[in-house]
Amino acid sequence: MASLVGGAALGAVFGEVFNVLHDTVKSVGSDALMFKPILKSVKFNLDLLGPVVKEITRLNEILGHREEETKSLIEDMRKAKELIGMLDNQELDYPSQASFGRELAELDESVWGNVCGPSTPDFTVGMDLPLMVLKMQLLNEKRQQILLTAPGGCGKTTLVKMLGHDQEIKLREGLTKIGSNPILLILDDVWSGSEFRLKKFMFDIPNYNILVTSRTALPGFSFTYYLNPLNDDHATMLLHHSASLQHESSNIPVEAINKIVRGCGGFPLALEVIGRLLDENPVEAWCSIAKNWSNSHYIFNSSSDLLDCLRKSLEFSDHKVIFKERFMDLGSFPEDQRQRIPVSALIDMWAELHKLDEVGNNAIHNLHKITTRNLANLVRKRKDAGEINKYYNEDYVTQHDLLRELAIFESCQGPKRQRQRLIMDISRNTLPSWCTKQAQQPINARLLLILTDESFSSTWCNIQAPKVEVLVLNFQTNNYSLPAFVDKMDNLKVLIITNYGFFPTELRNFQLLNSLPNLKTIRLEKASIPSLCNAPILLKSLKKISLFMCNIAQAFGNCTIQVSDALPNLMEINIDYCNDLVESLQEKCLLATKNF
Repeated sequence: MASLVGGAALGAVFGEVFNVLHDTVKSVGSDALMFKPILKSVKFNLDLLGPVVKEITRLNEILGHREEETKSLIEDMRKAKELIGMLDNQELDYPSQASFGRELAELDESVWGNVCGPSTPDFTVGMDLPLMVLKMQLLNEKRQQILLTAPGGCGKTTLVKMLGHDQEIKLREGLTKIGSNPILLILDDVWSGSEFRLKKFMFDIPNYNILVTSRTALPGFSFTYYLNPLNDDHATMLLHHSASLQHESSNIPVEAINKIVRGCGGFPLALEVIGRLLDENPVEAWCSIAKNWSNSHYIFNSSSDLLDCLRKSLEFSDHKVIFKERFMDLGSFPEDQRQRIPVSALIDMWAELHKLDEVGNNAIHNLHKITTRNLANLVRKRKDAGEINKYYNEDYVTQHDLLRELAIFESCQGPKRQRQRLIMDISRNTLPSWCTKQAQQPINARLLLILTDESFSSTWCNIQAPKVEVLVLNFQTNNYSLPAFVDKMDNLKVLIITNYGFFPTELRNFQLLNSLPNLKTIRLEKASIPSLCNAPILLKSLKKISLFMCNIAQAFGNCTIQVSDALPNLMEINIDYCNDLVESLQEKCLLATKNF
């Protein structure tokens, strides 16, 4: 539950950086006349945000949020400050003034977009009445807690996006109509059982409104709105739009369309996914699908029904096994609080599993295929990322909960030991029964995903995984030991380790990687590891290492051997938000010859 509009989503450092940027914009001299429109836009946006900043900072102190949660926003604001400062100092040494203005405009859009939430969908239908009801409720009451509830895939998130950007509601235009300096906090997708967390967001602030979306009708709200599925007319319109059908020229039989619409049960997600998958398919495909569905008489009233619908759509819509394989790989990343899958991690994974290029061209092409079918969303942070050294470190993929469940469901078909993707979800210290038996049989998986919770004590069973090429480890504990069976994974090529806790965690047993002759790529997030260049840790086959929010200055410090000896084949190292490592490298210049 993390979608915030004008709420407590920014780190404590936000107020300070905001003030510096605001002062810089106001101090720019008349020499910057040619950039006056964009500067005016920047100043206008900052003026609007100013009254809310004090409340944001105060709420942040109460909630105890950390700077790491808003690194991207803070960095964007600092970049904007540097650019505007160059204007005042007449340091315009860019290749062209147009590129300078474009970069400043993108930063303005990024800063404003981070604070005011995600943009609205390009096409919506059937949302006018629900939007009007929620608007009237917000505009008529000074302080309240509103619940928007519906099954998954009904359009709850779409509706609150529309509400946040409505001309009468959004901060830019009209929140002042419900009082001075109002705050609208939107918490999206709150699950049953987490109601107690909502109390942390209850503050005695005038004109403070909370809007919560949930699949469950949670108690304790001053107003609850039940979002219904689309009626047949609206559902047909959405299917036509998603499948790019022209009402006048479509040669698809109306009866076939009606059967598919009824099969989707009015769920926008199902209609969008199936419409995209049927786009440009022949009449015969539509008729065949309609016939199959008419035999089942789908009337959706639960998430499991919708999941079954989406599974069928994935099966009949694409005859290419490769496409389905890529989609199933997305289920290898747990749903975290950011709901983001790093594109760079997918590139590393697919380079080995599917023999795609390591640069990322084929991976991005495959992601576009998936996103055009509404099975995921590709978010590009920089519009020119593909042109500048294939930089994808800031890009990510998001996916609806049900689509992620579909990917996992498809991956879990067949006997566990025979699956190409094996997912181990360990709660507390309860290991799966199949891996605790005395007579341990090898697994056939090429991709092994292991998820553990905050109670896990790193007590592992012995797994024989001779065919695993990609190992994904996700954990939440303060200390974490690599499983002992790793040193027997002779075919392992990619290791992805992600800590979903709040602070970097110490990794133990890192020396086990010594015995892996084919390990080429390591990706670490929120990890702390021992020295990489002290015996016996020698990663002779490693070609690429990516470090995100890690504390590993000691990994390159106090070395008893040269880095080139410990990592003789290292060709690329990516560093993001690893402050202690950056400082260490600046002092020692240990990797000066490597590709950053």
